[in-house]
Amino acid sequence: MSKKDKNRVNVVYSTNPNFNYESESNEQHETLPPAQQNLKVYLDRLGGGKLLSRVSGFVGTENDLNDLAKLLKQKCGVGGNSKDGEILIQGDNRDKIITLLTKEGYKIKKAGG
Repeated sequence: MSKKDKNRVNVVYSTNPNFNYESESNEQHETLPPAQQNLKVYLDRLGGGKLLSRVSGFVGTENDLNDLAKLLKQKCGVGGNSKDGEILIQGDNRDKIITLLTKEGYKIKKAGG
């Protein structure tokens, strides 16, 4: 299967020459204003016992998610990543993240352990 065919779903075989494949839709959601965002901050442990702060619940485009992740990484002074609609920040920085996002106008809750 070629790279362009990977998004096809529910296809076995068709003899219809006018057949159109169904594709997975990779829709970009419009970014909600910060006051309408409901974010949650979790504390996770990775395999070696390392701590990780995870921010989930962001509704918006990948670019806006990456910009927010960059801001959090800079303000916390640590590394991190953004993928699958979540922001991952190294270490237990939940309190800093909550303070920073509250100042930016986001609704945020501490969740998990």
